[in-house]
This record gives sequence, structure tokens and C-alpha cells, in this order.
Amino acid sequence: MNEIIFFGYNHYPKLIKNELNSIKKPIQFKFENENENEKQIKQISSSNFSTIFLFKNGKAIEYLKQNDPNQNPQKIQIEENIQKVTVGFQNEAILTKEGNVFAKGININPNNPKEFINISSLIEDINDRIIEDIVSGHSSIYLLTSNQNAYGIGSNKSGQLGFDSETLKKTEKPILMMKNISKIFSGNSSYSVILNSNQELFGCGYNKFGQLGLGKSRKEDVYIHKLTKIQNIPKGKIIDIQCGVFHSIMLIENEKENPKRKLYSCGDYSYNGLDKNQNTYEFTEIKSSLFENDNIIDLSVGNKHTLILTSNSKLIGFANNDYGQLGIEDRKYHYIPFQIELPKLRFNEDVSNYHISCGENNSFLYYSPFLSSFSNLEEDLIKLFERKEFCDISFKTKNGEIIEAHKLILKYRLNQNENQIEKLQEIISNKSIKESNQIFEMIYSNKIINPKLYSEIKEIINSNEKIEETMKRIYLNENEKDFIIERKEKQYKFPKLILIMRSELYRGMFLSVTEDKSNKVTDYSELSNKSFQILEYWIYSNQIKDEIEITQEIIDEIQIGIDYFQLNQTNPNLFDLLIKKFNNQNPKEKKKEKCLIF
Repeated sequence: MNEIIFFGYNHYPKLIKNELNSIKKPIQFKFENENENEKQIKQISSSNFSTIFLFKNGKAIEYLKQNDPNQNPQKIQIEENIQKVTVGFQNEAILTKEGNVFAKGININPNNPKEFINISSLIEDINDRIIEDIVSGHSSIYLLTSNQNAYGIGSNKSGQLGFDSETLKKTEKPILMMKNISKIFSGNSSYSVILNSNQELFGCGYNKFGQLGLGKSRKEDVYIHKLTKIQNIPKGKIIDIQCGVFHSIMLIENEKENPKRKLYSCGDYSYNGLDKNQNTYEFTEIKSSLFENDNIIDLSVGNKHTLILTSNSKLIGFANNDYGQLGIEDRKYHYIPFQIELPKLRFNEDVSNYHISCGENNSFLYYSPFLSSFSNLEEDLIKLFERKEFCDISFKTKNGEIIEAHKLILKYRLNQNENQIEKLQEIISNKSIKESNQIFEMIYSNKIINPKLYSEIKEIINSNEKIEETMKRIYLNENEKDFIIERKEKQYKFPKLILIMRSELYRGMFLSVTEDKSNKVTDYSELSNKSFQILEYWIYSNQIKDEIEITQEIIDEIQIGIDYFQLNQTNPNLFDLLIKKFNNQNPKEKKKEKCLIF
């Protein structure tokens, strides 16, 4: 069963029939089709163009914006399994598990704006056509490829693609904006913000109110036609940036502070939550007693309003409330954050599985355990659990459904005891398919998503063991090493399961290994033993061993090795770690840092 709470604009399209055009207090959202109410929601995306509901089974339905109070949602006719949906002012885009992107809209497919086309297939570089993430802006769509490159397609009238709008007003195929990218941000707006792997921010597009955070705005800065570095970013890790029409909100995490996460904003004073009677041109902290001792777990921005969800189950909002999109009955601007009264949540035992989605002038709060953030290894394990072709052990639920898993992972997560696997089978045999999936998600991660179910498995699961420790024990066990890297000096063995798992994330170095029946990879003679050991350790841990000394020669060698296998640099970036360690070892060499960055 799902849970969706809705408030705000309820007209064009009519999302809830027989209700007012403006719903000013949060209410339970129900689909007209009862079958849809039985499906688990994975994601909701809403804006001027449409509202899309994505279900866990990879199917989606959409309400198109049109003046028809009797309209019913339409199934999105995409043959591939849908991974993510995103909606902008004039477009919508669909990302599939195969890494393809299907999109529609007047700036994407002018001849037939209501027809989906595969825009990822239009990328000129055929090696860059596997997409990892998508973002919809006002009239543009942004793609992040598996090679960590940012592409844009659609309108460039405000310079939102990072090119001079006089020479490029729009493009009907994706064009490369920037390389070595970690995330792309945009919203119902004509500007975009890009985060690279070095945690540097760049922005371009509409900037009249300072929503790019570039500093004091001048008349000539209304449109920024090239990606420009955003200075004076607060210290900490950038978790998210949400873009409204006239303001931007940034979520920063700093492990040394309490609470760990803080909000910063810039742009039009009517919407930025800073309670100042003037626009703010740099990211400035939003201070409120509502979350000063509480951590922020989710954030969403609509056209002119912002919602925040905290770990203490508080929903907080500010800015425009013309249609009740802040969940209260007045039609006022709320310049400072306030708490929104919510109906009782069904799954309140773990509010971190709730998510916010702000549309043009409406808002959703919904339960989705499938969007929870995992560490890299946890996320890889969850992805591996979904890849049934690599499973080698089966469990039967009380209704006879089959769940497949990986015996090797269970062996280490269940205290390396065959009896524990038998006990797990007994537990699963009395559970529904939904409960069983939750049990395996808890085993494959360190997250307690259902305390009641966890109490039943905590006796058999090694609850003190982290995922990283599990993978290390598999990695160090000689009996589990199947794949062999043959080099002139030596043979290196890798655990097959780890290589499958990591290659699916990186789509690089060992992707071909998973299909190699001989379990061998040859001709890897370019690296020295020490450089190979560094790369080997990083593949399974995303870390550099403390006791390893990094030299300039090692950095150069690993660059060659990565180029050879086309290994993607993900975050944390291997070279960031290498250079940081190199500079810590050689303080006098810090002046040379610029020449070390590739």
C-alpha cells in the first residue's frame, strides 16, 4: 500500500476529482483506479507540463495539464523499465534502467510535442549514450552520462545551456556542457547549476534576482551565457540544490557541526526564506528554531514555495501560498519558515522514507522506501539484489512468491552460518512479498526500514557488521576469488561478486570481465605492482590505504590505467584522494597542486 498526502492547486489537471480547485489543508490522495492504490509509489514529479506517478514496478502514469475536469491519468507507453521521471514547465523526461532517456515537449520534439523520443540516442558520441541522471528545467532537459558528462537539450534563450543565446537559441539534440560532473540542478526556471567532482559549482542562465548565487547582480548579469564558477560556497558537502523560478535553496552537510545539515538560499526576497526586504545574491544560511537542533532529510522547491522535512517528522514551509501549497488556509506570503500541520502518517516509524515533491503550485508528501540514500557500497548491493541473473539462492514467501538472493552475501551478513540461512527461510515463509523485500533490503544495507520486522531478524543478522566490513571479508577470503588479472610480474585475483557489483556502478574497468567465461583479463602490464594495488583497493572500497605512499609517478601510472580501461571517476574522485594524500605527505609540494589535477 502507498501513502500520498496532497495540498495546493487542484485544477488543470484535476488531480483529485470532487475536490476544490485549491486544497488548503493536507489530505490523503487516492487514485480513481483502485489498482493504482495497491501499487507502491517510487517517485512523484509535478510541474506546469504534467504530474507523473512512478511505481516500484517500473511503470508510470501521468496527468497532463489540460482543462478537462474528467480527465483520467494515462499510462506512459515506454517499453523499458522506468527508473526516474522529471517534469519541467514545457517538458517531461523518463530515465530507464537501461540508461536511455525518453522525452517530450515543444522544445524537445517541435513536430509532435506530445510524443516521446529517445533523446539519449541523439548524443553524437556513442560512448556517452548511457545516462545516469536527468533533470528538467523550464524549457530544457539536462542529462548526466555514465562518463560523468553534462549535456543539455532544448531552449537556450536565457543561456541556460551555457552558450551565447545569440548564436544558439535552442538545440534539438543534446550538446555537451561540461565534463567531470557529479550533479546537475535546475527546476521550473531558465537557469541551471552544475556541481563537478571537486565540489565546485557553476551556473548559467536567468539571473535577474541573483538566483545563481554569483554575487551582486548588475544589469548586464540578468542573463549569464556561459557556465560561471559560483564563489563563496558554504563549507561542507553539497547534498542538494533546488531551483525555483526566482530563488535557489542549497542543502549543505558538515560532519563536524550539529545539526549536520543546514539550508542556504539566494534570490528574490519574497521566496528565499531569509526574511530580508531585499534580494540576496550569495547563498546565505536560513536560520530557524524549527530545525536548529534537527536534521533535514528532504527538500523540495516549487515555482515560488519551499518545503522541508526533518528527522523529527516536522514538515516546514515558506514563501507563496496563493493556492494552499503551504498547507494552510490563508492566501499570504510567509517570509520565514513555519511548521505545517499534517494528518497522522501511516508509516511514521521511519520518516526518512517519506519524500517531498513540490509542483508548480501544489505539494506532495509520499512514502517511498526506494529513494532512501545509501552509501556507495550499500547502493551497489541493492542494485545487485535487483539483478536476478546473478542470484544463486531462492526463498519462498507465504503466498508462494519466489525471492532470489546471493548466498555469498548472506553467508557473511548472517554470521557465516548455514543454519542462519535456514532460519531466514523460515521467517520469509511466513511473510508477504512486501515484508520479504523489506527484510532483504535491511540485510543488504545498514538501514532499519521496518523496526518490527528487524526485531525478528536481528538475532540472525550480524547487526554490528558494516557493509564495508562485509565486503572486505569477502575480498580478503582467498576461496571467494574467481576473476584473475594476469600481468607480467604477477597474477591478481578478484572476488567475482565484488567485480560484478562495482562494474555495474562504474560501467568501466571490469564490465567486460563479467562476460568473460575464462574469468581472466590479460595485458594489464602498464601498471606497477604498487599502482595496481592502489587501484585494486579503490575499486572495492573507494578509499586509499593510509599506509600507501603516493608519488607523482603513481598518479601518472594510474591515469594511464584508467584511460586504458575507460574507468569512470566517481565521487569520491580517485585523483582527489591521491592528490590530497600526496600534498599531505609533501607539504612543500602544495604549490604544484594545480599541475596535478587531470
